[in-house]
Amino acid sequence: MNSKLTLTIDRNIIFRANNFAQQKGRSLSDLIESLLKLVATESKEEIEITSKVKNLMGSFSAPKNIDYKKELSKSISKKHLK
Repeated sequence: MNSKLTLTIDRNIIFRANNFAQQKGRSLSDLIESLLKLVATESKEEIEITSKVKNLMGSFSAPKNIDYKKELSKSISKKHLK
């Protein structure tokens, strides 16, 4: 069941996030929901893995001590929230 959520976010961020969502052919709500699922999910098994990601599995070996969530967050912020 869907529920409404009110957020207070900088207008510039909303504008840029909306443009990003449109480029990806998604709604801003869908994009935010996906990001919240990623943050809220403890188990990797609950995250839907796209076919593109499945094709890349095993093609890269990350260091064992890498904090994946921290690195992902830094990368997304660097790319989209300059």
